[in-house]
Amino acid sequence: MVKGYTQEHLYKHPWERVTSASWRKFADPENKRTLSHILEVDTLNRKLDTLTGKLYTTRAITVHAPGPWFVRKIIGQDICHCVESTVVDARSRSMQLTTRNVSLRKFLEVEEKIRYDPHPDNPDGWTVCRQETNIRIKPLSALASIAEKVEQRCAEKFLQNSVKGREVMERISSAIGKYRSLETAYVAFLFDGLAINTCITVFVE
Repeated sequence: MVKGYTQEHLYKHPWERVTSASWRKFADPENKRTLSHILEVDTLNRKLDTLTGKLYTTRAITVHAPGPWFVRKIIGQDICHCVESTVVDARSRSMQLTTRNVSLRKFLEVEEKIRYDPHPDNPDGWTVCRQETNIRIKPLSALASIAEKVEQRCAEKFLQNSVKGREVMERISSAIGKYRSLETAYVAFLFDGLAINTCITVFVE
């Protein structure tokens, strides 16, 4: 049996800002309390295809084992290791992330796919995020007899973590927007100052 669900979320921020926030989501120390289920993130590989302009990245992510406490008691482990594969196509403005667990696979398999694209109604200002998650308890594992209950509880936990992740993404995107607005204003101020000084110089001369 497979427990699956999909989610869609609208970020009222440009695609470039949202994808930048996605890279920073785990790196910012301020987010560790909110994303407390994430224990460690390491970049394993990063490659830019100069012909297609696509960026390929692989990261190892260590998390608390999914599901309620009794699941961790049955499987005898508190942590789970996952691999996240990301493809960013700057030309078509798409970002796709696929995350799968590489440990605990004799008990359960989890696959999460996330995609960020410009919103069709406002491609330069909004970004749509589509998320698909599938959870499957192995039929002959120690969890088989309570598979449906475990899958449901795992799904509930993943949904809760998704909400936390979106909160962090919104916060980072807003912070990037404010920073760039200040940066733009500062650059404009410098150019205005340069123009005024040039005018004064020309007038004096």
